[in-house]
Amino acid sequence: MKTLVLGYGNIDRQDDGVAWHFLRALAEHWDYTLPEYPEENPVLCTPTLEMHFYLQLMPEMAEWMADFSRIVFVDAHTGSVPEEIHLEEVKPVFQSSPLTHHLTPSACLSLTHALYGKKPRAVLLSLRGYTFGFDRSLSSQTAELIPQALQALEAWLKQSSQENHLSKP
Repeated sequence: MKTLVLGYGNIDRQDDGVAWHFLRALAEHWDYTLPEYPEENPVLCTPTLEMHFYLQLMPEMAEWMADFSRIVFVDAHTGSVPEEIHLEEVKPVFQSSPLTHHLTPSACLSLTHALYGKKPRAVLLSLRGYTFGFDRSLSSQTAELIPQALQALEAWLKQSSQENHLSKP
């Protein structure tokens, strides 16, 4: 199973950049090292795993997303969901938006399916953001969520691997 972990947000707006800090912690957890701040994409690439970080999701991502069997979208949320760490399955659903620079994980998966006939299994892992000023550091509240988010991701990866193994003939 090839897995994509795709973080997005603005690293210069405190907690909006939590996905980058999460990717760094995840890489470290798996004995890899990422630079302090994003420099290029992919930020990590192995035969079974790729990690990317972008400011936002873009339609052209659908092409290379088709190469993965699992995708984990990582982003901040502002309290619109009750949990501080929220993990939810993402299904391909087309969503039009009046904003040209706004693409949801569901819409991105919808493009991947419509254009390339692929339906990777996907989840959105969102961490609660508290401050969104002009700085590259996280608030202490959001920084404290990263270890719990790592555990949530590890559990999902394990579960989805087991389900994939069981579904093979």
